[in-house]
Amino acid sequence: MKIIASPEYVGKWGVYELAVEGPSDGNPFTDHAVKAVFSSKQENITVDGFYDGDGIYRVRFMPSFEGEYAYNLSSDFGEQVDGKFTVGAPEEGNHGPMRVLNNFHFIYEDGTPYFSIGTTCYAWVFQNEELRRQTLEQLEDSAFNKIRFCLTPKHYIHNLVDPVTFPYEGTPIDRSHITEENFQTGDWEYDRPNNFDYTRLNPKHFQFLDEAIVELGKLGIEADLIVMHPYDCWGFSTMTREQDDLYWNYVVARFAAYRNVWWSLANEWDLLKEKTVDDWEHYADILVKKDPYKHLRSIHNCRQIYDHSRPWITHCSLQRTDVYKSTELVDEHRVRYGKPVVMDEVCYEGNVEQGWGNITGEEMVRRFWEGVARGGYVGHGETYLTPEDIIWWSHGGKLHGTSNERLKFLAKVAKTFPKSGLKPVQMAWDAPCAVAEDDMPEMGTPPSFILMYLGFNRPGFRQWTLPKGASYRIEVVDTWDMTVTDAGIHSGFTHIDLPSKQYMALIARRVDE
Repeated sequence: MKIIASPEYVGKWGVYELAVEGPSDGNPFTDHAVKAVFSSKQENITVDGFYDGDGIYRVRFMPSFEGEYAYNLSSDFGEQVDGKFTVGAPEEGNHGPMRVLNNFHFIYEDGTPYFSIGTTCYAWVFQNEELRRQTLEQLEDSAFNKIRFCLTPKHYIHNLVDPVTFPYEGTPIDRSHITEENFQTGDWEYDRPNNFDYTRLNPKHFQFLDEAIVELGKLGIEADLIVMHPYDCWGFSTMTREQDDLYWNYVVARFAAYRNVWWSLANEWDLLKEKTVDDWEHYADILVKKDPYKHLRSIHNCRQIYDHSRPWITHCSLQRTDVYKSTELVDEHRVRYGKPVVMDEVCYEGNVEQGWGNITGEEMVRRFWEGVARGGYVGHGETYLTPEDIIWWSHGGKLHGTSNERLKFLAKVAKTFPKSGLKPVQMAWDAPCAVAEDDMPEMGTPPSFILMYLGFNRPGFRQWTLPKGASYRIEVVDTWDMTVTDAGIHSGFTHIDLPSKQYMALIARRVDE
């Protein structure tokens, strides 16, 4: 084999990439294979490579330790090649892949705390370059440290323009005659059938995804990759098991070495009617076997929540299934599944005609704080209509709502929360409360931290009997006007004046004498 890229150095948790020349005739995606074994004193990992077009095959690896590494590269089209490289300290801002902390929370592998504030932009990667750049600039000016997006294009309302690329070679149906009106009524037909070869992937499409994941990593944002979804008119969601396997193995080989990847097997898995639970368990098995870095894994629902007690699932990725309740159910999900609860879709701030996309910024922020006070995490989305029909929820671009600034404030306040995370406790009948995950008030120990969220209520004062045996400094937090007011040190029965406004919170921090 002719190696054309074999770096001598990479930082810990960086992407070490080998590139070799190989056959381009026939079908390189099915006719040929390349893999490598990477070894050091601490680990020995085998990873598959992938074809990247123009006769180039690549193998990617993420080293988890500093020191000397060796590799053995093999393929079915050339002799084995051995080599060595050095792994140094991680680059600034690289904290490693995400892990689960204390059953219900998250932490970077290097021990840096992580408080998830996510957003959704399903198809932003497949927009034009100007819009993709605008999205990254908006993300940089936000609180979002996780973003959900699809690996394949989306066909749905406000998504009727062809993407810049498709994941397979071939030609798509003609959608130029489809409008928002006739799409809604179903008064249209495809004038030209799809002509995709589901055994020949399009490397350019996946190179856009590479670029997106890398750029997000530079911003400190986790890339929550939606591998499959039902909003499809090109046949990508209805491929055979053999075609799916080719796709899944390619995706894992290509993206697993990026430190900031999370795997979402599907967006709204229960709407993919041709896939069975056995299919999803099969895809999960591929992930478990082929991703040596054990990135976070989950699956997202529409109306039917998947069984998140399955051992391969690391955290709950949930959409509300009740019109009125969303984050109010976080503590119940915690009890049921015993895993981190991420309400990735609680409705979107916006003004589209659908009920999933027209809540206010105030309600979006309320749902965030409600979820936090119940020991979970929440995802944002925005669906404001624009003359250009560019909507954040799908295309990215610019945010137009009022929740973004308030979520920045939440992120700032959350930096002062206990590093162990928050867990719900019963301290008030009319307001959710949380303490530090490692606090033990049930054992009679006064908690070190208490969060009480008053939500849509607007009391003029709050009377609060604080836990016995401790004094607390209390802060009054206006989550909408983004202020924190010191209310002094209190103990026992306490009276706290409040401004008779909605969306207030109280934080009590134990003062150790």
